[in-house]
Amino acid sequence: MSLPTFLVLGAPKAGTTALHAALSRHPGLYLSPVKEPKFFLTDGPPPEKGGPGDAQTYREHVWRRAEYEALFDGAPAGAGRGEATPFYLYDLEAQKRIRNLVPDARLIAILRDPVERAHSNWTHLWSAGLEPVGDVVEACALEPERIAAGWSAFWHYVGLGRYGEQLDHLYSLFPREQVLVFRYRELLERPVPTLDRIFAFLGVEEGLVTEVPRENVTAHPDASARHRLLARALRVSAAVDAALPGHPLRARVTVPLERALQRGGRPRRPLTWEQRQALIPYFEADVRLLEKVTGEEFGDWLAPREASGGRVGERPPGQFQARNGRPNGG
Repeated sequence: MSLPTFLVLGAPKAGTTALHAALSRHPGLYLSPVKEPKFFLTDGPPPEKGGPGDAQTYREHVWRRAEYEALFDGAPAGAGRGEATPFYLYDLEAQKRIRNLVPDARLIAILRDPVERAHSNWTHLWSAGLEPVGDVVEACALEPERIAAGWSAFWHYVGLGRYGEQLDHLYSLFPREQVLVFRYRELLERPVPTLDRIFAFLGVEEGLVTEVPRENVTAHPDASARHRLLARALRVSAAVDAALPGHPLRARVTVPLERALQRGGRPRRPLTWEQRQALIPYFEADVRLLEKVTGEEFGDWLAPREASGGRVGERPPGQFQARNGRPNGG
């Protein structure tokens, strides 16, 4: 049996891709070659349909146990084996599946300001041409409808950031000593001591990895007629891909469209205070629950934007982004 001994289980848009790359550089650890296998998200095949682009992502799930275990076959004897699927923290059923199959696994959760996380998530999908709504506040308001329609977790901009509920449930399944929780900004601002803290948690030698690889920042196309046209075409291509898996339209049309959407785009636009003010109420009660669950202070997440990243709407330096537009956690 070859199963993981540790999991990076959240949160999306909080540096999990970069952390996966950093951990893979440690000689005492082995990370799955597929960064987001998503194995614990289902008990069998994933759904066939969902939001724009979801069908392609669902087909990338490693859901058969033999295929999942094969991801860790290359691990050296005695090495810690891990993978990073940032939706495990959000999915309470996934937490139960982890408990049932690998109850002794070490679990790592990176928490990012939930408003900034939601904005980064929305920007990722907007820039990829998959998000049809050009305002993050409006998109968040549509979340209940999207969930009811079966859109995948990456569209749950609000729900993914309710860490208090998620950790409260996780601690009912796992002892706290098996769970390491830290802030996204710690990975950005203090990468070496943060990595050493993780290595100590995983029981491997500290001081061997001295940087966190950076990811390219997603461009943010203007809401122009060109963007609307390209995005609409891309969503049509995604719909064809969902209805006709393997149809050559994706290779011939979708990839060039994704590149065209990113061409000439500016870096991610900052979140305005007005937008932040509109989104904070979605998370206020959960932030208080998070403080109760962890015994730590997170009140700065409910403030205008000072303590966790600079001025209002300012992007912290070295922000990590996923390298493609499909709905993956990044």
